[in-house]
Amino acid sequence: MSKWLRRLLLAFYLPVSQNLILAGHKLLALLSAQGASGLAASFWVQFLLVATLVPGLYLHVMPARDRVKMPLRLRVMLGGRGLIFCGLYGMVMQVLVFLGLYPGLVAGDFGLVAAGVLLANGIWALCSAFLFLANGVVRIFCTSKRLSIVRRLVMLLTMWIPLVNLAVLLYACRLVYEEYDFERDKLLLRNLRTDTKLCATRYPLLLVHGIGFRDLRYFNYWGRIPRELMRNGAVIYYGNQEALGTVAYNAEDIRRRILEIRQETGCEKVNIIAHSKGGLDARYAISCLDMAPYVASLTTMNTPHRGCRFVDYACRLPEGLYRFVAGCFDRTFRKFGDRNPDFYTATHQFSTEETARLNDCMPDAPGVYYQSYMSKMKYAFSHLLLAVPYCMIRPLEGDNDGLVSVASARWGEFQGVISNAHSRGISHGDMIDLKREDYRGFDVVETYVQIVAALKDRGF
Repeated sequence: MSKWLRRLLLAFYLPVSQNLILAGHKLLALLSAQGASGLAASFWVQFLLVATLVPGLYLHVMPARDRVKMPLRLRVMLGGRGLIFCGLYGMVMQVLVFLGLYPGLVAGDFGLVAAGVLLANGIWALCSAFLFLANGVVRIFCTSKRLSIVRRLVMLLTMWIPLVNLAVLLYACRLVYEEYDFERDKLLLRNLRTDTKLCATRYPLLLVHGIGFRDLRYFNYWGRIPRELMRNGAVIYYGNQEALGTVAYNAEDIRRRILEIRQETGCEKVNIIAHSKGGLDARYAISCLDMAPYVASLTTMNTPHRGCRFVDYACRLPEGLYRFVAGCFDRTFRKFGDRNPDFYTATHQFSTEETARLNDCMPDAPGVYYQSYMSKMKYAFSHLLLAVPYCMIRPLEGDNDGLVSVASARWGEFQGVISNAHSRGISHGDMIDLKREDYRGFDVVETYVQIVAALKDRGF
């Protein structure tokens, strides 16, 4: 059944189903006027009930259909959107039905029995429309990824405010459709790329995380990115360096990891993709720990190569307070597996003075291809946790991602600033799929697919 035929049938079905009691009453009156027996009248009324309720039950269970086989979550979500529109359409049509019958009620053309039927019919119509809305809202509330916790709270708080709840509901439906459309296009693209090995680089990829994280088994620092890269032929390894190690200490971990990968795979070199402080750790390993012969390329994402002005301000905090906070972090991260956490030194290495000193001792190594990417937020509240550092960096260094400025992230062949056409922008954490969310105008997973595909095209 085509989409438009389905919509046409729904346009006729919904008003009929919501006026089932009135339709049954009119049918009985018509059969009685024609002298039909009670058995015949009962048969036709039951037929009307079955013909109306069975499609309605099916519609509530299977509201969405698509030629593309989508995951169950997305089918449930899109069906919820359809049910919401069914409920809203039913309400509008019921208002028109009421307006059509209202003159007859005022003129007294309906008897007491008919008036009772109209009242029962109105209650039925209201319950029917509410059931569509409730089913739809529950579906999108439980399945949509773009409906953040804040948006869900807004939906709950505005549920009983007329007109406001309608505006919020329509906005949620728009987000749901954008999410479904995005996922559908991605699935189609993925099907087209079957067996193309778009990301099958000559050398394996080594992903190096930033500060404050570890390469955990059940929470991937890189979100959905590694899985999609591997689906397109990439071979992925992780740096496994410490969360709060210094640049030199973590660089030693990366050195050992590169040698392990060479021994395991037999490859001569690796391609490193590093985020945030991981870019500094990787550069140190290449330039100061003799790893240049074993690294084909280094791609840094939002790395503070020239420091963070925000850290310059943080370093001015009272020494005793800073060391107390550092000690708390060190004790915590030892429990997560860090052997030698050093929050105090590691964070100070983000200052503009310390990064300048590091840059002097780790110049680019000949034979290694260096490139860098950067993102930027559009305004302070693009990411609430980064609002303060964003405001501190913006007047001094301009565009930034909430922690690192564009000027600081430029290194090697700068590939440009990643953003979107909407007001939110792309934050420091968005560049590693930290929240596992898709943003309008920006596909973080596809961004990395294209980065790795470009490395493959360069022969790396």
